[in-house]
Amino acid sequence: MFTLRDLLRHDSLELQVLVSGAADALDEPVAWVHNTELPDPSRYVREGELVMTNGLWAGQVSAARFVANVMTARAAGIMFGLREGTPRTPQALVEACQQARLPLLEISVDVPFSEVSRVVAAMSTDERKQALVSMVHRGDALATAISRGAGASGVLDVLRRDHDLPLAVVDRMGRSLAAADARLDADQLRAVAGGLAGRPPALEVDLGAAGRAALFPIGAVGDIDAALICLRPLRELATAEREALEQTARFLSLEVAKQQAVQAIEMRFASELLEMVLSGGRRAAEVSGRLRAFGVDPGGPLAVCAVAFAEGEAATVHGLAEVIGEFFALEGVPAVVAAGSQDIVAVLPWRHPEAELPLLARRLVRDIDRRFPLLGPVVGLSRLAAHAAELRPRLLQSREACRVLRRTRSGPSVRAFAELGTHRLLLGLLDEETLHRFSHELLGAVREYDVRRGGELESTLRAFLDQDGQWAATAEALHVHVNTLRNRLAKVTELTGRDVGRTEDRVDLFLALAVDAMD
Repeated sequence: MFTLRDLLRHDSLELQVLVSGAADALDEPVAWVHNTELPDPSRYVREGELVMTNGLWAGQVSAARFVANVMTARAAGIMFGLREGTPRTPQALVEACQQARLPLLEISVDVPFSEVSRVVAAMSTDERKQALVSMVHRGDALATAISRGAGASGVLDVLRRDHDLPLAVVDRMGRSLAAADARLDADQLRAVAGGLAGRPPALEVDLGAAGRAALFPIGAVGDIDAALICLRPLRELATAEREALEQTARFLSLEVAKQQAVQAIEMRFASELLEMVLSGGRRAAEVSGRLRAFGVDPGGPLAVCAVAFAEGEAATVHGLAEVIGEFFALEGVPAVVAAGSQDIVAVLPWRHPEAELPLLARRLVRDIDRRFPLLGPVVGLSRLAAHAAELRPRLLQSREACRVLRRTRSGPSVRAFAELGTHRLLLGLLDEETLHRFSHELLGAVREYDVRRGGELESTLRAFLDQDGQWAATAEALHVHVNTLRNRLAKVTELTGRDVGRTEDRVDLFLALAVDAMD
């Protein structure tokens, strides 16, 4: 855009200022020029346009009425063109513009309005050319910054060479990735994350005392992963500033994609490590080397944590592994963090007293809860492994402790495997295939009967054991007669070969049901 003062600098237009208008009106951006002789041009003049007229409307409306109509259109001002019949600008028009504080320019009788249009078009072309040149140069600088590993902070530095704006880069989990002349507190970061969570994402977010901020989404592979934040509302940004911010957001998408690729590789390596630990055999020999690649000493004491959510439908959500990895990095603890379908596992060195490990886990829970509120994060801990060769049982223990915490929900958020019931200590030492085979061989016939006959044998057996084998209490809990209960349990004995009246057989049935509850 151009300003009225820009036009005044062109001597060839022979312009004079008759009314300067409101303060700084001559320096306000002008959208374009509009030539009209209509008594009421308000329907056709766009906001910010300069109205050019020879005053042919004078016989139809007063100067005051014409100025009022121009003001209705929110025009930038009026340029009055002198002609032989009107060698001077009418005094009534001058007074009306003074009253309305609307800029009024006078153009010589020797200069046609077409010359003004030509000058404006030339200025617009030059402005656009300069903008394109700046965009190309800035694009080169942004690409160079990214290729040299300058990161998001380096990208912001490039943008601020041309535009002195307060900026920040925030990801969808509310983490500040970079900032320049901008500091966002925890509430403001959550507000940005909330804006990104919308579909489509918000264009502005309310940052409280900092006012409204413009949000420019940053996406890699189609998803919105972060945002470039400018601590100014969109309406206060010039066109050149908005274009520069949009361009920078696109380049930041490349930086985010690069970071995601690195994280994906690290996550795949971490997942492979868990597979090596669980598979045992020859692959177990590779565990030590993989731990060293993550900065973890395989020869020292190792802790295993399993993390999941107790509330909501999903045990994990996208981004949880990254949050856990960031937590350990800030704690100064090297860790291997691997994502699974039912939990996130972290393996880390631990040379402190084992009693201090739950304290670290509780700090982790608080940090996750801030990032993912209302989902109820829980952490299951194993006993310490003396070295990498002991990781397999410790991994199973931490996962079992985590599963128990997810099922109980109302219990503590951190629990060690050693704190679980004794039967769980035993079950946690066996692999899932063995456990499920044991459960199926014992209860398979009962479950098939329930499916085929629509029966309730398994739920009746579970209730009987939950009531510690009390016949009357179980019948009352199931709302059935004691004889009905006896008939059902007799059928269980027939199908399983286990008598619920014998302690040894009850233990078998209880463990088979406990295996099913572990899933």
